[in-house]
Amino acid sequence: MKTKEIRDLDTDELTQKNKELVEELFKLRLRHKAGQLESPAVMSSVRKSIARIRTVLREREVQKI
Repeated sequence: MKTKEIRDLDTDELTQKNKELVEELFKLRLRHKAGQLESPAVMSSVRKSIARIRTVLREREVQKI
């Protein structure tokens, strides 16, 4: 996901998307260990998306304070 797309979502949607991506990363790790993952680069992009979402969530949390 692009940063602009992430910033357009509200906090509840971001939290839900974060949960989905963490679950997807878990499944990708299992497939990678089993040797069934075609492209390990997918794991990197999912990790980056998770980091972007967590960054935006943290920025919003700090703004509330």
